[in-house]
Amino acid sequence: MIIVTGVVHARPDNIDAVLAISLEHVRRSRREPGCLLHSVHQDVEDPLKVVFLEHWRDQAALVTHFGVAASRAFAKEITALADRPPVIDVYEAEAARL
Repeated sequence: MIIVTGVVHARPDNIDAVLAISLEHVRRSRREPGCLLHSVHQDVEDPLKVVFLEHWRDQAALVTHFGVAASRAFAKEITALADRPPVIDVYEAEAARL
């Protein structure tokens, strides 16, 4: 499984727009093949910080997601609304057996 975390820090005048386009993006992304989880969260300690958590079946599904025109458009739009460059981290993981 591939896990993606992303952080966007919105400018104060843009937080409502950031949240709106983020919800639209995650709802669309959830319908893509290989998407196991796609969510967006607002940090309770810093309401301008928006955090994404994604789980993808494999690297191919994630590459396909990044190639979707709407995903590329979202990345450009959210970057324009942020007060600093967004941060994306990608991890390869497998479930732990406890």
